[in-house]
Amino acid sequence: MPRHLILASGSPRRHQLLDAAGFQFTSDAPDIDETPREREAPAEMVLRLARAKAEAVRAPSEACVLGCDTTVVLEGTILGKPQSPEHAVEMLLQIAGRSHTVTSGYALCVAGNEPVVGTVDSSVIMTPISRDEAAAYVATGEPLDKAGSYAIQGLGRRFVDHYEGSFSNIMGLPMEAVVPALVAFGVEPEGPE
Repeated sequence: MPRHLILASGSPRRHQLLDAAGFQFTSDAPDIDETPREREAPAEMVLRLARAKAEAVRAPSEACVLGCDTTVVLEGTILGKPQSPEHAVEMLLQIAGRSHTVTSGYALCVAGNEPVVGTVDSSVIMTPISRDEAAAYVATGEPLDKAGSYAIQGLGRRFVDHYEGSFSNIMGLPMEAVVPALVAFGVEPEGPE
């Protein structure tokens, strides 16, 4: 019997990625304070938050809970989700024409087992963006709940010159790392009918 998967997230992107990979799951988005701690490195932060999310979910003992957190890092500074449309415009102008890192942490928790945790980094190089272009994009609403204020899988793709590493990681769930860990815990994607 395959192990039940619970996604500790309400992120539509994470749902989409797991669905596309054929996983059956339920979701439970715990309310976790995502404020970075003083002097906390980005990788430490996303790991801490991923684990906190997974551990906050009340789950049956046989279930596997997947927590994940993703942030954008520009020259060592963590850029979270924008606080307002104006903040989103300023964030887009900060990353315009520059390279930044997308860092995700993940944690898989099964009762009686040590959590499986890890981080994945991808590099994204943005095109130049004018203030008018940034404001028009923010007006679509797409970037308002995204770390770094853009969605690579959506309209924000036009601002991405190129990227290196995992596309799914930039979306918010590094599938290349997570899927083998899920399978190792007995969470199997459904095959074709």
